[in-house]
Amino acid sequence: MTQAVSIAAKAASKIRGLRWYICALLFFVTFINYVDRVSLGAMAPLLKTAIGWDDAEFGWINFAFQLSYAAMFPFAGRLLDRVGVRNGLAIGVLVWSLAAMAHSFATTVLGFALARFLLGLGEATNFPACVKAVAEWFPRRQRSLATGIFNTGTNFGAMLQGAIMWLAVSRGWQAAFIAIGLLGFVWLAVWMKAYRSPEEHPRLSTEEAGLIRSDQEPPAKALNVPWQSLLRYREAWAFCIGKMFTDPVWWFYLTWLPSYLQRERGVTLASAAGALLVIYLAADLGSIFGGWLPGFFIRRGWSGTRARLVTMALFAAGLPISALGVMAENLWTAVAFISVATSCHQAWSANMFTVASDAFPNRAVGSIVGFGGMCGGIGGMLMLLVAGGMLQWLGNFRLLFVFAGVMHPLAWIVIRALVGRNIRQIDLDRGLRTARSPELFAMGLGLVAVGAALAALVFANWSYILSVTKGSVAAAAGGAAAASLLALMGLALVYASREVRLGAAASAA
Repeated sequence: MTQAVSIAAKAASKIRGLRWYICALLFFVTFINYVDRVSLGAMAPLLKTAIGWDDAEFGWINFAFQLSYAAMFPFAGRLLDRVGVRNGLAIGVLVWSLAAMAHSFATTVLGFALARFLLGLGEATNFPACVKAVAEWFPRRQRSLATGIFNTGTNFGAMLQGAIMWLAVSRGWQAAFIAIGLLGFVWLAVWMKAYRSPEEHPRLSTEEAGLIRSDQEPPAKALNVPWQSLLRYREAWAFCIGKMFTDPVWWFYLTWLPSYLQRERGVTLASAAGALLVIYLAADLGSIFGGWLPGFFIRRGWSGTRARLVTMALFAAGLPISALGVMAENLWTAVAFISVATSCHQAWSANMFTVASDAFPNRAVGSIVGFGGMCGGIGGMLMLLVAGGMLQWLGNFRLLFVFAGVMHPLAWIVIRALVGRNIRQIDLDRGLRTARSPELFAMGLGLVAVGAALAALVFANWSYILSVTKGSVAAAAGGAAAASLLALMGLALVYASREVRLGAAASAA
């Protein structure tokens, strides 16, 4: 009788659909990540008066975040593959929550720049950790949907700017930063109590465990995979180049849409806020629908990778409609076109992240997403320079919206050329031993040369760049840093071209 009661109690303790509760945790951490990220912009008018910075100094403060965020991505991904999602993301949230609270003690431009730099170091763990967690907890056919759901946290976080400003005005900007940092600690307490891997979680039912493991790879034979092995695969570069081409588009929307609505549409601050709310809600719907669509195709007999590539093609084709937005005469017609574009981008993004877990085993997903995140950060910093220069030279946003519209179709063409008709599932244990690659070596040297040339070009024309971007030091510095990181990518390729011996697989890193 006692044994029967014990069995019944254990069965009752299981949580039905536990993986979706895990997805909810990932949504909330992504939401907090973006609340922390947009808080400075929301309080910028108040802080400009309180601290006394000018636009150039504010540009440097933002640049400090972008630099550390982009540069930290590969190391964050590597950390997650070494220590696991639970501990790796906990470290990241701890760092960025402390950094968010540190803003309240800053009284100078340098102090805010240091706080933003530390914030970027911590926040770089978020997306590699979330994608890795989804790969561990969800079967392949549901991964893009789970990714689409947690990715909506970015837009909900961005929409909270009004509440942040109200808190700063009513309670003081120092209290606002403290409250924002405390959000991270509340989430962290829940995370450490609730999260375990599927193999260790005591409340995972037998049925759900079978579903999760139905298409997972067998247990890893090696804990760590050498970088030069990962970077040998075309699938890795398909993900990285896809991120480099398309992440800047989202940076463009986040950074320049408010300015576009006020400068070229002549709307009031209240009207701009309403328009942005519509655009961000559309992006949320796109993220969820784009994540759901591959599963719909799979249920009709399509292969997982075919469903992924076709879905990405459909949404890439929707991005050029953004160019129609700047040509429309009516404000809300323009908002409708831009909403379609942002919706398509977030749908693309939900599937773009899943490409990494489609191709690579779970123990390498963090490293791949981290390196791809750095590539996206490089593209985002280049966008600072491109957008500022185009606006100064042309005086309008038209060419920028055209540029934003064509990057996704170009990225899809590159991805399709690299992965072929299907995204293969890579057996890293068979491919760890590799000979020296002259092709990767030559490609790496080429990227080093291009990055160095671009950096030299920026430094040689520093004064001219400042003149055409209205003194935006951050735009010029962003171009130089992006060029330098491009050269760093080249060095990574040179490193990847080295010979890998099987015996060193477990210890190389």
